[in-house]
Amino acid sequence: MSTLSKREKRIAREIIEKGLQVEYAKALNDAYTVLQNWKNKETDNRDAYHLLFKTVRDNDKHIARRYDGMRGSDYIDIIAAQLIDGIISEDDLKEFREETQIEITELCRIFK
Repeated sequence: MSTLSKREKRIAREIIEKGLQVEYAKALNDAYTVLQNWKNKETDNRDAYHLLFKTVRDNDKHIARRYDGMRGSDYIDIIAAQLIDGIISEDDLKEFREETQIEITELCRIFK
């Protein structure tokens, strides 16, 4: 595992933040869908409440596992996970050194 330079750490934080914003938006859209179904009378009050709670909880757990307590040594792993999940694209990696891009791509291959 290579060490990221100061410049690459800044780039990594920006990429991670971009991905985190996408994950927040997904969580909010999931909750919105549950509420829309409730408003359209597709689910009753109890089911909608429980589904909304479960949706928020599941998304929160996912976000917490991935981003809470994040350290510089976690940046490459987090970026690889975001790439696998389709939250970011390989185009987002273009500002990294070639060695770092290869390392992230290799991690994606291993994680899959």
